[in-house]
Amino acid sequence: MDPIQKAIEDIDSREEGASFSYREVAKKYNISRATLARRHQGRTRPHSVAHNALHPQQEKELVQYIKGLSERRLPPTRTMIRNFASSLAGKDVSETWVTRFMARHPFELTSRYTSGMDRKRHKADSGAKYSLYFELLHAKMMEYRVQPTQIYNMDEKGFQIGSLGRLKRVFDKVLYD
Repeated sequence: MDPIQKAIEDIDSREEGASFSYREVAKKYNISRATLARRHQGRTRPHSVAHNALHPQQEKELVQYIKGLSERRLPPTRTMIRNFASSLAGKDVSETWVTRFMARHPFELTSRYTSGMDRKRHKADSGAKYSLYFELLHAKMMEYRVQPTQIYNMDEKGFQIGSLGRLKRVFDKVLYD
């Protein structure tokens, strides 16, 4: 744990109204008195929090949103994640922000290339599988309250709007592996 955080916990653990000296506490933890006082009074935040585009809770929610999209077989692209984060942050985030975001969540998210349908999958088609697919589709439409008029250009690969070849997508690591 950060020495400044330990010092703040030391101050907060004292009885309410008990007197203390920032100088003495700072000396005990070998930290700057001014930094301790500013941090304890809430005038500054740790560097790791102050310079993040999103609050840690917002990042958790973004990870959950990406996992939800993956479960629905709509894994987002890096550009989509950047747009989601920009709308949450209220300002534009950079492409490198997405890279750092992925690095902060290596056990939850993974980035992989997707491709079109291969020959083996094409040969495995059957009428029974299509029936199961449309039953599942109907159940999901009911679950997420999606109207039939809101669905277009669908196949087992999901939406392929204006793209050919391989695309890099972000997946829930548990579902992908």
